[in-house]
Amino acid sequence: MKLLLISAAALAAAIAIPACGVKSPPIPPQEAVPERIVGLTATAQKNGVLLSWERPDRTAGGHTMRDLGSFEIDRAEDIAAFAQLVRLPITDNDRFQQQRQFTYLDAGAQIGRHYRYRIISSTLDHYRSDPSNAAEITYEKPKPPPNPEDFVIPQPKPLP
Repeated sequence: MKLLLISAAALAAAIAIPACGVKSPPIPPQEAVPERIVGLTATAQKNGVLLSWERPDRTAGGHTMRDLGSFEIDRAEDIAAFAQLVRLPITDNDRFQQQRQFTYLDAGAQIGRHYRYRIISSTLDHYRSDPSNAAEITYEKPKPPPNPEDFVIPQPKPLP
C-alpha cells in the first residue's frame, strides 16, 4: 500500500485554484427581459386568424438570449381589454438550430368580429417582455381563388 504525502502548502494551492467557467457581471432584471416583438402580423385564413412573428434573440439590455421560455398570446375584441388566449412553451433552446419564425392559428375567431392581438415573451426564469405591437384584423373569410372554368386572363390596354 502506497502512502501519498501532500504538503500543507501544496494542498492550500490546490484549494485556491479558481473555478473554471466564464464569469460576467450580474445583469439588472430590467435588462434580462426579452426584447419586445415588433413584427406581429394577423391574416385571415379560411379556418381562423393566423398570427406570425419572429423569435426575439436579444434581451432588452442587448445581450444574446438563450433562455426563451414561452410566448403568451393575448386577444381583445374591439376595444375590450386584452385577455390571455394561449401560452406556447418553447422547447428548442438546447438545439443547434432554433425555430426563427412562429405562427399560431386562432381557430376560435368568429367571422365579422374585430380582434387585436399581442404577444408577451418570457424567459425560463419568468422575466416578461413588454407587449408586442398590436396586430388588428376584422376577420372575414378570404375570397376563394378564381375558378378555372371562368377565369379570364387580363389583357393589356393599348397606349393612347
